[in-house]
Amino acid sequence: MPAPILHLGASLLCMHGGPAQPVAPFPRVLVSGQPVVTQATPHAVTGCGLAGSGSPPCAVANWVVAALRVKCGGVPVLTAASTAVCVPTGTGLIPAAVQPRVLAT
Repeated sequence: MPAPILHLGASLLCMHGGPAQPVAPFPRVLVSGQPVVTQATPHAVTGCGLAGSGSPPCAVANWVVAALRVKCGGVPVLTAASTAVCVPTGTGLIPAAVQPRVLAT
């Protein structure tokens, strides 16, 4: 099923409310004027709600599922339906706000 492509301006949160930003988006392809993000790009998580609770907070999210048919530089792009796993908690990321115009499967 088609889903919106994630770009640098997409708002992603860890399951505990910490914002996640891509470490290095793909600069050669733009969506809504911003670089897209591919499966090879991890996301740095800051401000995870687990910080200070005794449990280790989310630090980095790595992507395990991405688009099947759309690639940039030979690497699948990320969509709002993509799946990430946060290290060290093993939880995922939630897309809070994404661009609605460009879809990928």
